[in-house]
Amino acid sequence: MSTDSSIRRVLTIAGSDPSGGAGIQADLKTFSALGCYGTSVITALTAQNTQGVRGVHPVPAEFIAQQLDAVLDDIAIDAVKIGMVASREVAELIAEALSARRPRWIVLDPVMVAKSGDVLVDDAGIRAVRDVLVPLADVITPNLPEVAVLLDVPTPTTMAQMEALVPELTRLGAPYALLKGGHLEGARCPDLLATPERFQWLSAPRIATKNLHGTGCSLSSAITATLAKLSEQSTDADAVAAISEAKDWLHEALEASERLSVGKGRGPVHHFHAWW
Repeated sequence: MSTDSSIRRVLTIAGSDPSGGAGIQADLKTFSALGCYGTSVITALTAQNTQGVRGVHPVPAEFIAQQLDAVLDDIAIDAVKIGMVASREVAELIAEALSARRPRWIVLDPVMVAKSGDVLVDDAGIRAVRDVLVPLADVITPNLPEVAVLLDVPTPTTMAQMEALVPELTRLGAPYALLKGGHLEGARCPDLLATPERFQWLSAPRIATKNLHGTGCSLSSAITATLAKLSEQSTDADAVAAISEAKDWLHEALEASERLSVGKGRGPVHHFHAWW
């Protein structure tokens, strides 16, 4: 039997969600849905469901490093997604491992603020994300509360305020920044994509659904998968098209989420909407 060498191998470095809607589980589902082979390094165990988080158990830094070495020593990774990292020690060991065996694409979802508005990491964790991981990344995907924390500014409330943050956001070091505008009010969800050459709006109709569990995780992992499939000769326009494709996929997963009946709270998106 022949093997398919075109299948891209992608890695998620994130926490676990036992309810399956966010974190590692959402990332692996997204990778599979978009035709990639998924691997994972778990940074934290959580006790959570669609109604909320009941507990978090961080994985020791030494064991995170062991997981990273085990995967990277054996598998040629095309793209990496990094989720929430709560300590500088973990941020630095991730940066060291990925710098030594640099995949073509690194996508950072800087998860620092819960949907309740609570900041999830302390000042040292915020500085670690900003100073260590953002410069390492090719793409960052903050939402509006997260960009406020990253830049230490008030949370943007208009599209004009989002545009005004682009210069400061790009100075942090990541070539591509997708500033997600879902927290704005209105009939559409406007995301602002800044690239090395320009910035442009990626907008989609707002979907009336409560099934928003894991949307940020799923979008960043979808971007990781679509970028992983680009050729070595890809251009800035190709990267923009890949990020736009990932956003379209998430929109369809949100539209189809009502076909699922999972949990009593905020349900997950339908990762396999195109398959089932």
